[in-house]
Amino acid sequence: MKVIRLLISLILIILPFQYLKSEVIIMSRCDDKQDEFLKNEYILNLDELIMTRNYVYKEKTYQNYRLTDLSIKKSNSYVRNIYEENGKILTHKHGYPQFYTQILFEIGKLEIFMKTVLNDEEGISKISNCKKIEKFKKES
Repeated sequence: MKVIRLLISLILIILPFQYLKSEVIIMSRCDDKQDEFLKNEYILNLDELIMTRNYVYKEKTYQNYRLTDLSIKKSNSYVRNIYEENGKILTHKHGYPQFYTQILFEIGKLEIFMKTVLNDEEGISKISNCKKIEKFKKES
């Protein structure tokens, strides 16, 4: 009986600490095929299943976008839900059922891709190449 109580006590103590650890991948100094950035980074939190992108446009790119859209900010960040499938990390679908896009990351690789689907026809194009990747085991 004492052994069972001891095991239950250990499980109740150890189990909550298992959930305090998570893996975070930071991809930084990412270039872009179309725009120029002072800062462009992707933070993938694999425990919370969210991707955060932080970026700051260079002045020329910012002014080009500002001409057509006054709501553009020079520095911005956004968060997307992610999931893992076959060694790849994908953002949730953005768009309509017939046409949608997703950002695609391959675990351990520095490239970032855009997956585009139109009427079940899939296309993948490289949108960015990062110069630095860091993996952290986050403990809180």
